[in-house]
Amino acid sequence: MMTKTVLITGASSGFGKDAVRLFQKNGWNVVASMRSPEREAELGVLDNVLLVRLDVTDSGSIQQAVEEGIARFGRIDALVNNAGHGSLGVLEAAPAEVVRQQFDVNVFGLIEVTKAVLPHMRKNRSGVIVNVSSMGGRVAFPFSTLYHATKYAVEGLSESLQFELGPLGIRVKLVEPGGYKTDFAGRSLATFGAGDLLDYQPAYNDFAGKVDTWPMSERVWEVAEAIFEAASDGSQQLRYPVGADAVQLLEASKQMDDLAVKNMISSFL
Repeated sequence: MMTKTVLITGASSGFGKDAVRLFQKNGWNVVASMRSPEREAELGVLDNVLLVRLDVTDSGSIQQAVEEGIARFGRIDALVNNAGHGSLGVLEAAPAEVVRQQFDVNVFGLIEVTKAVLPHMRKNRSGVIVNVSSMGGRVAFPFSTLYHATKYAVEGLSESLQFELGPLGIRVKLVEPGGYKTDFAGRSLATFGAGDLLDYQPAYNDFAGKVDTWPMSERVWEVAEAIFEAASDGSQQLRYPVGADAVQLLEASKQMDDLAVKNMISSFL
């Protein structure tokens, strides 16, 4: 059988980096894309791993990365849209540039990378697109309005896109992680708080204090395993929740109405 190839965005750290290692270990060719591949010292020494520059907000770099991957390995069988950005704060206090960046990375960038790969997959009449969403794409927490808006968008986009691409032999998947201890908060999180809006300050301060004590799983590899399963299992399954918190919260929310879900989330915040 021909060796399969995957293109992974946001491969410099966290879920993306672990996914590169897992796909490579399982015999795949990997196009590991990131904004600064010249800084990556670990992945470049792995066999059948190609480091490429890809900034999801730069359409030129997207097209170049796809072309480099195809030139090196001959095809792209799977796309993992993993690159992501988060923001934390009061919506009314959100700077315009933070709003734009949140959507540019998580929604518009994901769309542009997907559109760049689709002509190749349509030609082959095969492929799988794995969009890394979040449990925050189906349930929402306070003071994360922009982040949730983008992840809900990814969920809706993916659910609709599966109907468009299914007849062409292309499957669409959603991986929905819960809380994991990665460097996402340090590298990819914009925190703007309540700004100078004093009305929000007590509630925001209370929330921020509790966020710091939330239990976060260190089993980061679980997300890479779910990404690999979604890309390789050959099924029509759409959603892959990952982590005990995500599985439990999403399952509980299915059994409740909106008010009950609100009360449940409020009870532990």
